[in-house]
Amino acid sequence: MRTEMRRIQLGGSQRTFAAVGIGCMGMSWGYDELGRDESESIAVIRHALDLGVDLIDTADQYGPFTNELLVGKALQGHREKALLATKGGLVVDDPATYKSHRDGRPAYLRAAVDASLQRLGVDHIDLYQLHRIDPEVPVEESWGTLAELVKEGKLGAIGLSEASVEEIGRAHTVHPVASVQSELSLWSREALKDGVVEYCGREGIAFIAFAPLGRGFLSGLIGSPKDLPKVDGRHRIPRFQPEAISANQAIVDGVRVLADGLGATVAQVAIAWVLAQGEHVGVIPGTKTRRYLEDNVEAESVTLPPEVLVELASLPEAVGTR
Repeated sequence: MRTEMRRIQLGGSQRTFAAVGIGCMGMSWGYDELGRDESESIAVIRHALDLGVDLIDTADQYGPFTNELLVGKALQGHREKALLATKGGLVVDDPATYKSHRDGRPAYLRAAVDASLQRLGVDHIDLYQLHRIDPEVPVEESWGTLAELVKEGKLGAIGLSEASVEEIGRAHTVHPVASVQSELSLWSREALKDGVVEYCGREGIAFIAFAPLGRGFLSGLIGSPKDLPKVDGRHRIPRFQPEAISANQAIVDGVRVLADGLGATVAQVAIAWVLAQGEHVGVIPGTKTRRYLEDNVEAESVTLPPEVLVELASLPEAVGTR
């Protein structure tokens, strides 16, 4: 098992993290509601730390709130191994439908940070990310509040999620943007097309790709909605409807051919492609099992030859919205 991975530096900071992290959302929110196992999830997080995975990503939205509690339990006695990342600014209105609204008001963000610190059981958060920019609040206002919390010692660094180049630039003039977290995978390439990945590399900002496996689709294990757990938020996503899944199999089939030639799994090649988009690019695939965690970590050691990268770039666009 590979134990040393490429390190990525947080913008405006001396802190670094391993290129493959772990997204903890699915342990409490969004996926497989009937198959959750808190004790196993805690074991997975601790195994990740033992493997050298240090970026542990959560958010107050997930649950809501329960995922931070779970991560806090997992890090008890292991805090020094982790680069603990959480997010705020998305408020859940209805957990059953995942309906949420944005709140970037300074008073709200201050209260959200204090609540996250309490749930996580820590005195500071290494990376706090504005989950979404509130269109009703200037990003400079929200960002200035988070910058004050950095000065107060509650936050180590601050990042944005799903932000545009223009929004990142505006925040960056107020306080260094340490990271930008956005979806990036072989079937979600918007962050490349809109220049966010390139901009982050140019400005020394870490780019953290969530859902690098297309919410599990790029594992190659989902051939129809029947392959999803019975109670699972992905049933609501257009790309996981029957016709879309059928059409999108062409992406997986193309990856599988290349993966077989490299002696790797479909998931490993999918992750390796994201990592190949820049030295500043890391990934936080979500998993609830130690087996898939280890598979994901090994993806960092998969080298994609130039001709394979060309083939992957030529794969068809995904059918359905994400």
